[in-house]
Amino acid sequence: MYRKISTVAAIFTTLLILMALQKPLFLLWYAERAAEASMAQLFDVSWHGLLLDSTVAGYLTVVPWLLMLITLFVAIPERRMQRILNGYFIVISLIVSLLVAVDMGLFRHWGFRLDATILPYLKTPEEAAASVTWSDLWPTVLLFIGYAALMILALRPTAKLYRAERPSPMRRFSALISMLFVGGLLFLAIRGGTGTAPANVSKVYFSDNMFLNQAATNPVFSFLSSATRSELKDGDYRYFSDEECAAIVGSMQSEATNSAAHLTTQRPNVVLIILESIGRTVTDEVVDGREVTPNINRLREEGIWFENIYANSYRTDRGTVAIMSGYPTHPKASVMKYPQKAHTLPSIARQLKGAGYATSFTYGGDANFTNTISYLYGTGVEQVIDERTLSFPVERDTKWGYDDDLVCQYFADKVLQMAAQPAPFFATLLTLSSHEPFEVPYDAFENKILNAAAFTDHHVGKMIDSWRNSEAWENMLVILIADHGMPYPETVTIGDEVRQRIPMIWCGGAIKEPFTCDSFASQADLAATLLNQMGLATDGFDFSRDIFNTGIEHFGFYTYNNGFGVASPDGFLRHDCTRDARVESRGEEELTEEFTQRGKAIVQSLHNDIIKR
Repeated sequence: MYRKISTVAAIFTTLLILMALQKPLFLLWYAERAAEASMAQLFDVSWHGLLLDSTVAGYLTVVPWLLMLITLFVAIPERRMQRILNGYFIVISLIVSLLVAVDMGLFRHWGFRLDATILPYLKTPEEAAASVTWSDLWPTVLLFIGYAALMILALRPTAKLYRAERPSPMRRFSALISMLFVGGLLFLAIRGGTGTAPANVSKVYFSDNMFLNQAATNPVFSFLSSATRSELKDGDYRYFSDEECAAIVGSMQSEATNSAAHLTTQRPNVVLIILESIGRTVTDEVVDGREVTPNINRLREEGIWFENIYANSYRTDRGTVAIMSGYPTHPKASVMKYPQKAHTLPSIARQLKGAGYATSFTYGGDANFTNTISYLYGTGVEQVIDERTLSFPVERDTKWGYDDDLVCQYFADKVLQMAAQPAPFFATLLTLSSHEPFEVPYDAFENKILNAAAFTDHHVGKMIDSWRNSEAWENMLVILIADHGMPYPETVTIGDEVRQRIPMIWCGGAIKEPFTCDSFASQADLAATLLNQMGLATDGFDFSRDIFNTGIEHFGFYTYNNGFGVASPDGFLRHDCTRDARVESRGEEELTEEFTQRGKAIVQSLHNDIIKR
């Protein structure tokens, strides 16, 4: 009996140590960021992380515990049991090591620990892997091999503790009671203690430094808990009663639109250019006196420049919905994952299609990625052109698809062809080259991120100039807006305000006169702003606010991994929904509290709107 209990205890203890080892390993992997913390804080990472480490160790020990329980009634020879246990150890070692290695590699790009966010991308593995470079891959592979080997070597000796004992009926009863007691201890470890709340990620958060909280999180728990738990659980993000929430959201809108007309016509041909990853940290960058994006910066002076625009999220699928549907991003879920809801969203394309516009979307990669093509067709886009329908005399340039030089030239010609037709059109282009791994046929800057952005800027500028020199320009409105920012410089992390700031420019012959709009807004506000300028209905665009409307108070809103930010000329707030706590703020305390209420009300409304789908 004691050998069975000691076998279970040894397995749990070994697994707990292996799980705890992930913390210093993570801190070493990201030593540059860990160096900013004190030794006491680094110790706290491991100490607080033990709770979820013990939860994962408890889950993984359940199978050996069940085997030991069975042996009280069924004799299993020692060699057979050792083979069973060793086989189990190999399986869990490979799974755990894969999760740890993938998490370690992705954190640099995503800024949060591995969770179910990765699952939709696995449906198109080629595109999901397109961001991965060899410099990312080989350390991750080595980590997978090394950690798996360590787990197997550490766990194998525990299998040898088992002995095939045949207890008497009385001893079997006492052994059963003892094993059930051990099972109860495992249950407590899995549950995370005796408190009312079960184990969850927020239980290991201990600091206002989000990197330290992330470091304390067990990636295996983070992934499995989010993968087995719906992102859209009824009752989450419940901050107010439905009436209170509706009142707060309603107070952000205005029944009357008080906006000046900034277009020469209400029926221009509309060209929307969504710039991949080109945030303000890139467009504002100057290297040795040279602007990284001179064409975008030139267009700032020629059209309407929106100085304070925020990306609603940090991924293309979420940014696309915010831009084209005026629908802010949920803190965790991508609405594209829920076609039954995505198809019901309002959209610029649907409104313009109803006004007689031809609608199209062009992308040099695979539009099936993250259900994009389903969303587009479901919201009024009539024609989707991607790498499967594009035909160039070369193979696709990158892992993602065709580079912007080819696609921008194609799109430039397509727009001129559409302009020659009697029907007005709404044509969207999503650029591609300024995306990881930032490999482009260009040599303007040493930094790969800046060089890729400069490449896209060059060809977007060339494309717009071709329209400017045509008769089509007079009746054209060109809107440039980024899908999200990027971690440039590398010190910029997910959720940082500076990462969310993006450029938006309206230019073309349909612009009355150039000026700078200083109002704070987000991508989701483009829809209401454009449709109001065109005299079209904005019914259903409940989260989109006219940037030109002087009758409302303007602010920028964005979400990141289970958090949100709110910004205005008078202050800023970043809030972490996991622990329901403020991360950072500036401005008067009264304003900060108001921002908190606004953000929570938007998040609650979004969540309820999606789950009712």
